[in-house]
Amino acid sequence: MSIDFETATFKDFENISDYDIAQRANYFYEFLDHMKSRGHMNYRLKNTSGSNATLNIDIANQNKNYVSFVSSDYLGFTQHSKVKEAAIEGIEKYGTGTGASPLIGGYFDYHNAIEKKIADFFGRDEEEVILFTTGYAANSATLQILMQKEDIAILDMGVHASVHEGCAFTNKKTFPHNNLEALEHVLKVCENTYRTKLVILDGVYSQEGDTSRAKEIYDLVKKYNAYLMVDDAHGVGVMGKTGRGALEDDGLLDKIDFITGTCSKTFGNLGGYVIANKKITSFLKFQSRQHIFSVTAPPSSFGILKAIDLIDEEPFWKDKLWDNINYFKTGLNDLGLDTGITCSAIIPVKIGDQNKMWDIGRILLEEGVYTNPIMYPAVARKDARIRMTVTARHEKEHLDKTLNVFDDINKKLHIAKK
Repeated sequence: MSIDFETATFKDFENISDYDIAQRANYFYEFLDHMKSRGHMNYRLKNTSGSNATLNIDIANQNKNYVSFVSSDYLGFTQHSKVKEAAIEGIEKYGTGTGASPLIGGYFDYHNAIEKKIADFFGRDEEEVILFTTGYAANSATLQILMQKEDIAILDMGVHASVHEGCAFTNKKTFPHNNLEALEHVLKVCENTYRTKLVILDGVYSQEGDTSRAKEIYDLVKKYNAYLMVDDAHGVGVMGKTGRGALEDDGLLDKIDFITGTCSKTFGNLGGYVIANKKITSFLKFQSRQHIFSVTAPPSSFGILKAIDLIDEEPFWKDKLWDNINYFKTGLNDLGLDTGITCSAIIPVKIGDQNKMWDIGRILLEEGVYTNPIMYPAVARKDARIRMTVTARHEKEHLDKTLNVFDDINKKLHIAKK
């Protein structure tokens, strides 16, 4: 089998029917060499500084500073002095790790404090929160144990990959992004067929940067006696009047059956969580394999406690973030560039043509701007884009530099909307 390297994506190498493990790996290695030779390797670059508005990156043993749009540390709390002090305090008190899973000795009082802090933040009871090592695991592990062959998961097409993995052992249907008519059709067809019907959305979608139609979908889901799960990993700290996420303004925080999220973005650390009624979270704590067989979050997670406090104590970070979002998005649109339907800190510049996307990613990197070129299967084959995330740590000089580079790119490659 021959794969055209000029049009290939990573997924094309996932399974090649006539190739064994070593052959697939070798062929993929050739593809990576091809990408590197073209200057298209914007992935797994070696960062020698912390997550911030600029990064020091080592490329071919040359360490340079780049404006960064690859971090989801939206409020910049990984670099906040009080968050770092709290993380250090946790290490000094407990050491560097926990040494066990939560079921057999790895559940510490600071884990309980984090559960309580998350519960208080969302106006819930502490018994309604379960922690996972990552946000990815929070989704995949929860769904794998709750949804079985008698059940069906109904997914918005834009949900995260962790949701799809979590649905490996159950029936699954997708509906076009935010399409209520299509969702209702699926709910009608499934109404009397499956034991459990669970509709799954993102609060903020990680590629388009838009929000779900959660309020309308909630009403529709309840009409058909189904459950609703919302992953608001990209909404918390960014959306909502007080930063409680995309569900806050809709008044749904106490109504959604399952809210999942991560500590790796606004909370500036590592970990994930699920919020549900306490009987379900108790079930998960003793049944979820990824929870009971994985080591718990390290003592540096103490920083999460302070990060959550800072959302209320220092709201100016959210204000700064939105100043940056509006300034940068307006600048891109003034250049005629297509940023789609984003209404969050995730800003895509839609290109369409994959090869042109690679060239744009290369030029941006050459000019000192680090971004993520995104292709299939993360997005549709004809919807390649440069994906950027804006943070509160960006300054106008960072944004202006990037806008100037995009202006030059547009003059060379003509990427503006017609």
